[in-house]
Formats: sequence, structure tokens, C-alpha cells
Amino acid sequence: METTTVMERKMVEKQPETTVEAETPSVTKMKRIMVAIDESDSSFYALQWVIDHFSSLLVTTLAEGGLLTVVHVQTPFQHFTAFPAGPGGATVYASSSMIEAVKKSQQEASTALLSRALQICRAKQIRTETLVLEGDAKDMICRAVEQMHVDLLAVGSRGLGKIKRAFIGSVSDYCAHHSKCPILIVKPPKEMTH
Repeated sequence: METTTVMERKMVEKQPETTVEAETPSVTKMKRIMVAIDESDSSFYALQWVIDHFSSLLVTTLAEGGLLTVVHVQTPFQHFTAFPAGPGGATVYASSSMIEAVKKSQQEASTALLSRALQICRAKQIRTETLVLEGDAKDMICRAVEQMHVDLLAVGSRGLGKIKRAFIGSVSDYCAHHSKCPILIVKPPKEMTH
């Protein structure tokens, strides 16, 4: 009877060890985290949240450490604008100088956003790369995740209401349904959304 009691105790003592060992490899296998940013405060809050919670995996001093990819997607410039002002609605085409000015402005905005993100990452010594894409943000982020074999995608949530989400869509909702990796949607504190 004593033997049975001892065996049961050993099994109970060993159970937590096997659980911990089973969870540890999945965390250490994570090599690439992607954070999508735009001009919103919620996207930078998501970036900071990822850095605060995953910094041990992304520190530059670790040779086998992970990599944080900060991605920004520019909306392509439409070369024409239609004004449906009645049956003879006009279509206005942009001049080449206007197109170049808009593209230059978009590039400067992207550079400023990524520079701000890199400063945040450097302050915590995070291994970081940046990526600028052009197109529909939802599609481009999901494509980049798949092509780069990202282990975790993090996006901020702007907290759009149901009506706005229905009309303009939500990048985080789309990515949650179409991304080829786990996705972390970081909701900002209530004081940021009001």
C-alpha cells in the first residue's frame, strides 16, 4: 500500500514539469513577429505592447533571438478623381507633377512613421527591420505574413463601432480571418479611444 502512495505522489510531482516543458519550446520557436503600423496612436500602442511583452525574444544581444518586422502600407494614389455631378459627371486626371508630389509626400510620411517606430525599438535594443508596402493594407499585410513566414502578427485596434466597421472594414478583423499565422489584436486603453 505504501508503494501505491509513493507512485501517486511522484506522478503528481512530475505532472507540472511535463506541462512546463511542453509550453517552453513553442515560445522559443517564435522567431519573427510583425507589427503593422499606421499614423494612429493605437498602432504605436500595439508596437509598444509587443516590445514590452516579447522583448526577451527580440533583444539584439541574443544571437538566436527573434526579429521584429514593422510594416507600413501606403494607400496607392488614384490618378483620377470622378465628380458625379449629374448626367455629365466629370473625371479629372492628375498631372504627373501632382502624382510625383503625392508619392513624395507618402514616402516622407512612411519614413517618419518608421523612424518613430525604430526609435522605440532601439531604446529597448530590439532587433528590427522595416517594410513599406503599397496597396490595400488588409491584403498586403496578409501577403507579407505568408511570404515572410511570420510567427505572430500584431495589429492595433482603433475601436471602430459596428457601423463604421461595416462600411470601411477593419484591418484587424480582416487579418484575424485571413492571416496565415496567429494574430494579436492589441486594444488601446479606453482613454486613447475617446
